[in-house]
Amino acid sequence: MVDFSVFCVAQILFMRNLLAMALLISAGAFAQNFNDRIINPAVPFLTIPSDARASGMGDTGIVTAPDVYSIRWNPAKLAFVPWEQQIGVGYTPYLESVITDINLLSGVYAKRIDDRSAFSLGLRYFTLGEIELRQFASDPGALAKPNEIAIEGAYALQLSPFFSMSVGGRYVRSNLKIPQSTQVDTRAAQTFAVDISAYRQGPWLPKQGHDGRWVWGFNLSNLGPKIAYDSTGESLFIPTNLGVGIGYDWDYGPDSRLSWVFELNKLMVPTPKDLNDDGFVDGTDLSLYQDIDFFSGALRSFGDAPGGISEELKEVVWSTGLEYVVFQRLAMRAGYLSEHRDKGFRKYVTLGAGFGLKNAQIDLAYLISTAQVRNPLENTLRFSVSFDLSSLGSGAGL
Repeated sequence: MVDFSVFCVAQILFMRNLLAMALLISAGAFAQNFNDRIINPAVPFLTIPSDARASGMGDTGIVTAPDVYSIRWNPAKLAFVPWEQQIGVGYTPYLESVITDINLLSGVYAKRIDDRSAFSLGLRYFTLGEIELRQFASDPGALAKPNEIAIEGAYALQLSPFFSMSVGGRYVRSNLKIPQSTQVDTRAAQTFAVDISAYRQGPWLPKQGHDGRWVWGFNLSNLGPKIAYDSTGESLFIPTNLGVGIGYDWDYGPDSRLSWVFELNKLMVPTPKDLNDDGFVDGTDLSLYQDIDFFSGALRSFGDAPGGISEELKEVVWSTGLEYVVFQRLAMRAGYLSEHRDKGFRKYVTLGAGFGLKNAQIDLAYLISTAQVRNPLENTLRFSVSFDLSSLGSGAGL
């Protein structure tokens, strides 16, 4: 349990290191303040990686090998999963060096329908722990338990032996309000979003000493209406994102496989601007965005930066990752992610490992920040576990 002042510190670190927003909910109102043009959408927990495999490869997952967590990165990959059905659970402690009860819990289920199609269901729960609220030190404490949740589903279909597409949906509920005696509107904020994705894994071609293939894909995620935290009608954009990726696989036979991926991600959210010419970006400017719907905002996001094309390019985050699998039981992973210093300044190296058991797979990931701004996931060991439920499955494998 943490007091309110520690919670505020946690939120400041959260927005500075993960493209989050300043969440100050008081007296039924939601306010934001910006000192720069970092894009800070609502419900930023949707951008936190929830599985250790992707986390160990620089937070890449658009074109990595299909797995049970594909719904979070590129659901179209589900059409190529080799097993019948799997479940996966993940645990990500957040700001562990400051607070011990903020974490992201996730669960996912995926099932192959036939040789060409599959579906998946998932749940993400982000809890900020228990917060003890006092107006004065002598007041009796009141406990609040802010949390956010996302329930999602996706369907993937092979359109050819090498190409697939997917559509998915997501319900998001954000309950971050701090209860007060004078507060009337205590409803949680809610919205929904859709995902559209594609994935192509080329045919294996014989090369010198190995077989190789190219893979590519894209994922348009969280495209949906803005979210409102009170009854006044003021609403905020959710983290709509366009990700594209390319990769290459080296297959050295049953004993080993090496994969490399490179991905680009761009938030399709309007860039904050000083719309009232008062010298800085604040909540007043954001209120002027109310007439922009989510679809128009997504389209404008590719050309609305005040600094022109150079600033638009700064908003693109790139990441790369490697995975080496031995005997389909042991995996070693590494990756790197880079974000421009004017747009959040996330830069970090990731390391990961995977261990395949008879019907289960355990994945671990560790992040090392290389930027001056501390990352909220720094020095944190993340893990996820998946289980093969296939009646004919020979094991989870890698």
